[in-house]
Amino acid sequence: MLDRPTTRAGWEARAADLKPEGRAFIDGRLVPARSGRTFEKRSPVDGRVIAVVADCDAADVDAAVAAARAAFEDGRWRNLPPAEKKRILLAFADRVRADLDHLALLETLDVGKVIGNALAVDVPFCANCLQYYAEFADKLYDEIAPVGPDDTALVRKEPLGVIGAIVPWNYPLIISAWKIGPALVAGNSVVLKPAEQSPLSAIRLGQLGKEAGLPDGVLNIVPGFGESTGQPLALHPDVDMISFTGSTEVGKLMMVYAGQSNMKRVALECGGKSPHVVMADADLDAAAEGIAWGIFYNQGETCHAGSRVLVHRSVQAALVEKIAAVAKAQIPLGHALDPAAQMGALVEPRHLERVLGYVETGRAEGARIACGGRRATADGLEAGLYMEATILDDVAPNARVAREEIFGPVLVVTPFETEADAVRLANDSIYGLAAAVWTADMNAAHRLTRSIRAGTVWVNCFDRSSLATPFGGFKQSGFGRDRSPHAIEKYMDFKTVWTAYR
Repeated sequence: MLDRPTTRAGWEARAADLKPEGRAFIDGRLVPARSGRTFEKRSPVDGRVIAVVADCDAADVDAAVAAARAAFEDGRWRNLPPAEKKRILLAFADRVRADLDHLALLETLDVGKVIGNALAVDVPFCANCLQYYAEFADKLYDEIAPVGPDDTALVRKEPLGVIGAIVPWNYPLIISAWKIGPALVAGNSVVLKPAEQSPLSAIRLGQLGKEAGLPDGVLNIVPGFGESTGQPLALHPDVDMISFTGSTEVGKLMMVYAGQSNMKRVALECGGKSPHVVMADADLDAAAEGIAWGIFYNQGETCHAGSRVLVHRSVQAALVEKIAAVAKAQIPLGHALDPAAQMGALVEPRHLERVLGYVETGRAEGARIACGGRRATADGLEAGLYMEATILDDVAPNARVAREEIFGPVLVVTPFETEADAVRLANDSIYGLAAAVWTADMNAAHRLTRSIRAGTVWVNCFDRSSLATPFGGFKQSGFGRDRSPHAIEKYMDFKTVWTAYR
């Protein structure tokens, strides 16, 4: 195995030698799109073309679903002994770990995240998730209902069948594992559609799953665009469930497609505009650190990013100053292949333009730019899609930048006067994915966590997580949960088998 590079130049040399696989992975084989069409995958890190990718359409989706259905119906996976499923899924996790440097480089070149975090977070978290669900394979029990002495009512948990998983571009490996792990341990077959911006690590996952022993057809990967690949998958009459992570707008389409096709199950994890509520008695140094990392990590391209700060007016100025200082000292912007960088490139040109447009909108709406606000082009970043960490201060609650998901390194700060005002502002959103409360008063923390409508509410911290805790949202952030044992039952149905004795 090659020694791991320790410098930007070393990683750039490794990237120059990389030849990513761009074909679809269907029924255990790498295949071109049936139409022969491809698209270029251009890296946001430096603008160069890094792969030519199969542009799949409905014909490829049909082939992948047919392979997944055949694998499900003949029981080559779902009927394996639990210990054998566990062995294969654990081997899958081990294959991901063994491919660490390769997968991390694919992830960085695909989406612009910094190589240090791809190595330390994205790839290990993917492997850990597969391992976590593997351990459930021989620990899933059916139930006996209490119905009386002359009857036995067995409640069986059975896999749904073919799962269509549609994942976004911001954490391709992690979110793919959140869906693949519980869907497979439940006994389903999976057709995974990665975002067109980030197909490369997903294709590699398909290969690694086969190497680990997944039977052909159990895990299929169809790269392509939303309209030509994602829509046919969501409309497919032989798909039993769509598990979707992405924007709220597209999540709503998933529900429409389910109704237009076969009433397939739908699970949605969609947008967010997560608030931090910072009370006057909060530890401002701790809050500033949690807030800065919560919005500037991964360039703010995180669905639950803490993008809104609701702060008591008496400490607003001090907090904003501290957040800016943390960003400058702890979260340096740099080339995504520089191991010292903590903020990398945004995913594609139109997204960078969109985020910069929101900054201008905020300025026009009366916000003060406390720091950042510009595209970064110094220090060899001019060829990539880099943006400064940005804070918009004194943002009105009804401003677009306070209400719409920006999905970039942009923090908006709005003051409040009373606890009741803070709760009202925190809940005044179509989203309800996550939130945080910063206070030294645990009574206030209890009141606020009870009142804020969000799937996760942190107290005096942010973005602490575990595979043992469910992740998902309220309101238009979606429904259904990824992570935790609860995610497994999402991919299963319940069958009652009633036996009467004479």
